[in-house]
Amino acid sequence: MTKDPTGGPPGRETIRIVTITVSDTRTPSSDEGGAELGELLRAAGFTVSEHRIVPDEPERIRGALADIVERDLADVVVTTGGTGIAPRDVTIEVIEPLLDKRLDGFGEAFRRLSWDEVGPRAVLSRAVAGSYQGRLIAALPGSPRAVRLAVKELLIPLIEHAVALLAGRTTHAAHGPRTHS
Repeated sequence: MTKDPTGGPPGRETIRIVTITVSDTRTPSSDEGGAELGELLRAAGFTVSEHRIVPDEPERIRGALADIVERDLADVVVTTGGTGIAPRDVTIEVIEPLLDKRLDGFGEAFRRLSWDEVGPRAVLSRAVAGSYQGRLIAALPGSPRAVRLAVKELLIPLIEHAVALLAGRTTHAAHGPRTHS
């Protein structure tokens, strides 16, 4: 995360995001999910510093994530593709063991929201998110429709707070006592 030159808390534009499309078949011209991902994050005011297309090969996915961390290229990494149950879908098998802390609610919320759009097929998604060496990482399905849903309903509202928590800024607004009617 780059520091805000005014000395205030970092804003969306200072949060560095790297996006990755996991696919053996997509190219820069056919990567609709990756394009949608970048467009939505930029439109929300975030800095998407890089986009990669990585084949559905565990060592290549692990290598891309290791490179991003070793070179400190991002505060957030968002992948798209490889989250289903097809034989080549290996993104989750690579990402889950790397997570320091898993955000189970992310996948649960995504599947709940997806249910309203696609019905029972929503349970075929293994979308996941968590922390990885001080970064937020989220693995989304590859379809532009799924990307749009996850980014608008989950990632945009969560990224700033998650990045702040991962950076050790854990001060929360004081909440008064709850009243029950």
